[in-house]
Amino acid sequence: MRSVNKLDTKARAQILGILCQGMSMRAISRLTGASINTVSKLLVDAGLVCARLHDELVHGVRSKRVQCDEIWSFCYAKAKNVAGAEAAPDRAGDVWTWTAIDGDSKLIVSYLIGARDADYANVFMQDLQQRVVTRMQLTTDGHRPYFEAVDKAFGPWVDYAMLVKTYGAAPATPEARYSPAVCTGAVKREITGTPDPDHISTSYVERSNLSIRMHMRRYTRLTNAHSKKFENHCHMVAIYTVWYNFVRINSAVKMSPAMAAGINTHLWEMADIVAAIDAPNPAPKVRGPYKPRISN
Repeated sequence: MRSVNKLDTKARAQILGILCQGMSMRAISRLTGASINTVSKLLVDAGLVCARLHDELVHGVRSKRVQCDEIWSFCYAKAKNVAGAEAAPDRAGDVWTWTAIDGDSKLIVSYLIGARDADYANVFMQDLQQRVVTRMQLTTDGHRPYFEAVDKAFGPWVDYAMLVKTYGAAPATPEARYSPAVCTGAVKREITGTPDPDHISTSYVERSNLSIRMHMRRYTRLTNAHSKKFENHCHMVAIYTVWYNFVRINSAVKMSPAMAAGINTHLWEMADIVAAIDAPNPAPKVRGPYKPRISN
């Protein structure tokens, strides 16, 4: 097994690339010959750097339409099982990832990891407001905390609508045990400003959620691949976000989302993230009374 001090740029870039293709850390260790401690340390180092890169680079976004949603996962154990779990850490239980997607460039403008409550909704919307410099049309689902959070962050300077979906029960058959509820309808509700009814949609962000589940092993359901440490969960999301925004060519826009959004002029490689790890960098900033996405 090779230690992190002996891994060159190419080897570390390869490991980060494989992480973003949905492979577990132990599988990467077996495949590359790097020790699991090496892979774990690289995850932490890259996660800290990627959180900083997103904060520094994804700002001044000129967006016409943004869609927001939340995607569920859990850390250590599901919330209902935490009380009976042995040695459960403080952040064990349900973990929600809030994401905001630009409808045109497919850029992940903002993300936040934590609970699905009003406090996190407010922090998420404040962060989104600080990154977008144009008046935009904003669409969310019918999650109630969005009402107050959007108003606090944007006031009247947004065209805001909700897409409220209704669901029916899944068929009560053994084959449908793990099937999602069936969507039976959707209602468009204009909340603030004059949103265009034709663009009241969450389709792009829901498709992005599918990519998250496909490219991060920690989000794979009905397996034991879930995160055991909340901090490592945050590190992986930070790495994925930078990879998605700057490294991966999006098939819809034929370039990286960062290039399509005009915040970057060229396509990155994973080696660029490794170079950022090796460069001296300040710690990620803390926004407000909340912890940053990545704990030091």
